[in-house]
Amino acid sequence: MRFHVHTHVEDLQASIAFYSKMFGTQPLRVEGDYAKWHLENPRLNFAISTRGSKAGIDHLGFQADTPEELAQLKARAEAADGALLDEGATTCCYARSEKHWVTDPQGIAWEHFQTLGDIPVFSESQKAAASLAAPTACCPPRGKPLGIPVKAGSSCC
Repeated sequence: MRFHVHTHVEDLQASIAFYSKMFGTQPLRVEGDYAKWHLENPRLNFAISTRGSKAGIDHLGFQADTPEELAQLKARAEAADGALLDEGATTCCYARSEKHWVTDPQGIAWEHFQTLGDIPVFSESQKAAASLAAPTACCPPRGKPLGIPVKAGSSCC
């Protein structure tokens, strides 16, 4: 299992340079609006993107390595008595995954997911929406799950 932090940045290249030096390694994946590091010590999935309307932490979470770990995370989230949004199989952040969300009492979104593979676009639903000239989103239409407000252009993962 790997801890996950996603933050919005204003200058992607400057942030990639900063975090690469701070982490002592280059990102695992870089796109025009996104970068991601997988660190081993500590085990961390740290992602940055320019998709948010305001710089700062977007959400926290855990990336499961196995379906069993994801099921354990889901059981813990349900036991925490927070409303749970189970997205199931979905695409976001240049990846195909299985995921669910829970929000803590302060309103912080927590994403629990297992990455199943890479995709060439930020979100396949975003690509489909763009082809229909409709508004785009990678999370459900109501925005970030469980009452977390999402401003236009924010990400979900």
